[in-house]
Amino acid sequence: MALELDAPGVLACPRAAGRPYVTGPPARGATPVLEELVVRAAAGDREAFAAIVRGVADRLFAVAWRVIRDADAAEDAVQAALIAAWDDLPTLRDPARFEAWAYRLTVRAAVREARRLRRPRAAVRLIDLDGGVNPDPSGGMADRDEVARGFAGLTPEHRAVLVLRYYVGLTIPEIAESLGIPVGTATSRLHYGLREMRAALEADARLDATQGVAT
Repeated sequence: MALELDAPGVLACPRAAGRPYVTGPPARGATPVLEELVVRAAAGDREAFAAIVRGVADRLFAVAWRVIRDADAAEDAVQAALIAAWDDLPTLRDPARFEAWAYRLTVRAAVREARRLRRPRAAVRLIDLDGGVNPDPSGGMADRDEVARGFAGLTPEHRAVLVLRYYVGLTIPEIAESLGIPVGTATSRLHYGLREMRAALEADARLDATQGVAT
């Protein structure tokens, strides 16, 4: 059974504080304007960094929420990631890689926040979003709600790997580096997460078939 994580509504994200978050896929590379802002911010220009934050904060929130599934905690994770970005920005060698780097900082912060909380996840409010990288180009449109439930049932550590792979578009070695884990661990978490989601889909299908026979 195919899993389509980039279908509208699968990696759902809420609207927080009445503010619509941009939930499209991460930008591939930086615009010349962003690169210029990054260079200025790395040199200590706070206004340039504030302009960067205004441009990327919503997308960072969308990534954090996919890992934590809690709007308040996602806001805290983004705040922590942005503080880390400001502190470490002079070490970023390629300004064009700023946004990808910021996503990695955000996912790491989101995993830490999720471990701190370890509380029941907030209810998922599904909205449409544009897809990221297609994890299963061979096809098959799985039921979105079922896939979303399967995704929500994973641990934050497993969701982080799936988000980095299929939403941000990182390779397995890049994921391992981002999360500070061995490549083998990143691979096993990816396979486990996909397997658990497929199992959830199959369980839902069996339940639907049983209910169909009963009626």
